[in-house]
Amino acid sequence: MSTASPRKLPMSLRLFLIGFLVLWVIMAAFPFMWTLWGSFKVEGDFFSKANWAFALSGELTRVETGGSFTGDGYAGAWGQEEFGRAVLNTSIVCVCVVTISLTLSTLAGYALSRSTFNYAFWILIAALMFRAMPQITLVSGYLLPFYEWNLWGKLGTTIIVLVAINQPFSLWMMTSFFRNIPKDLDESAMVDGCNRFQAFRHVILPVMWPGVITTGLFSFLLAYNDFPVAAMLLDQENQTMIPKIASFLGTTQTKGNVMFAVAAVVSATAPLFVLILFFQRQIVSGLTAGAVKG
Repeated sequence: MSTASPRKLPMSLRLFLIGFLVLWVIMAAFPFMWTLWGSFKVEGDFFSKANWAFALSGELTRVETGGSFTGDGYAGAWGQEEFGRAVLNTSIVCVCVVTISLTLSTLAGYALSRSTFNYAFWILIAALMFRAMPQITLVSGYLLPFYEWNLWGKLGTTIIVLVAINQPFSLWMMTSFFRNIPKDLDESAMVDGCNRFQAFRHVILPVMWPGVITTGLFSFLLAYNDFPVAAMLLDQENQTMIPKIASFLGTTQTKGNVMFAVAAVVSATAPLFVLILFFQRQIVSGLTAGAVKG
C-alpha cells in the first residue's frame, strides 16, 4: 500500500520564507552586534553626530589610541569601575534565587498537582493575583523591616524579594508540568515499595527534569535582569550588574563613562547567549512537556 509523499512548497514561497527568516535574524542580531562593535571604539566615534560612518572607520579611535580598535571601555569598566564585583554580586543573587525558587516551587507544585482538594485551585489563584501586583508594591512592604533590622543594602534583601516575586510564576509552571505527568507513575512506584517522597524523587523528578531546567532558566533571567528591586534595596558596594550599568549613565557625565556602560552591556549580555545555546534542548523539551502521555 503506497503512502503519499509530503507536498513540497512552491519555490517562490520557499524563497520568501528563507528571505524572511534571514531578514528576521539580521534584525534580531544587529543591535547586539552593533553594540559589540562599538564597544571597541571611543565615545567620539560610536556616538558621533558629525558622521555616523566614524563608528565603522574609527577615525577618532585611531587619533586617541593609535589603532582602529581599543579595549579602553572594558579596561575602565572592569578595572577602574570594578564591574567584576557587580558580576559576583549578580551571580550570588541568581544562584540563591534559582535554588530557593526551584526547591519551593517543585515541592509545592507536585503537592498541588496531586491534591484532590479545592484549596489547591484557590492557592494558585492567590499566587496569580500576587504575581500581577507591581513589583514596587512588594518592595515597599519590605522596606520597614529591612530598615529596622539593619538589612537594607545587603544582598539578602534582594534575594528575599526576588524569590517572593518569582515564586508565583514558578509555582504555576511547575504545577502545570506535574499535571501533565500521569498519576499512574506515582502509584506504580508506591506499589513497588516507595513512599510518596521516594516516588517523587526517583520517578517523577527525572521525568520532570526539562521542566525544572526551563523554570530555573526563567527564574535566573528574572534575577539576572532585575533593576527596580536591586536599585532600591542595594547600596553602591553591593550593586548588581544592571544598576551598576545604569550608574555609568548618571546625571553627571565623566569622559569615558558611556563607553564603560557599552562594554558592560556586552559583558552582561554575552553569557545569556551561551546559556540559551547550552540549554536549548532542555528548554524546548520543557516547553513541550505537555506532550507526555500516560
